[in-house]
Amino acid sequence: MHDKPLFILAALAVLVVTAILATGIGGFARGGEFNRKHGNRMMRWRLIAQAVAIVLILAYVWMRGQ
Repeated sequence: MHDKPLFILAALAVLVVTAILATGIGGFARGGEFNRKHGNRMMRWRLIAQAVAIVLILAYVWMRGQ
């Protein structure tokens, strides 16, 4: 099963996106200095991590179809 490491990597990427999203939502809910300082940065990192996760998931699906 040569695609198992890719599945694990894709699952970890999804968990990273979830953690970044939860941190961003928590900061937005609290507001204050953290949100002013890191709100946009968290959104950018989430978008980048989400794009990487989608690419990894598509690569996994492609490899499974081979």
